[in-house]
Amino acid sequence: MNITVIGARETAASFIASTLALQLKSRQAVEITARKVKDSAKQRASGFKHLPHYPRSIGYDLHGGPGAVWAEIGPDNRAAQWGLGRFVEFGTPTSGPHPHMGPALVENEADFAHGMLTAVTESIR
Repeated sequence: MNITVIGARETAASFIASTLALQLKSRQAVEITARKVKDSAKQRASGFKHLPHYPRSIGYDLHGGPGAVWAEIGPDNRAAQWGLGRFVEFGTPTSGPHPHMGPALVENEADFAHGMLTAVTESIR
């Protein structure tokens, strides 16, 4: 019995190309969403006279490599008023909460899912 496979190398090359494309496009989707979450959180945290520097402390960092990518979004510990983030978001016994990070994340959840679906779809073409 003989089995002949035609196009196996081309198929393997196509899978490799799709994997590389998905890594790039996934990173783009994560970065775009991280930027949108950051911008939304900054806007939500602006306008409080006792927090003039806090909104500028909100940023994001991208992490990962082949097979994984993620973003950390929130106050940067090198910026003024960064340590107030938890208190601003959740409040204190003497100060009410001003949710900004959580709502910004929820606001961009559907857009992120759409971006990842687009990344997968475009990568397998």
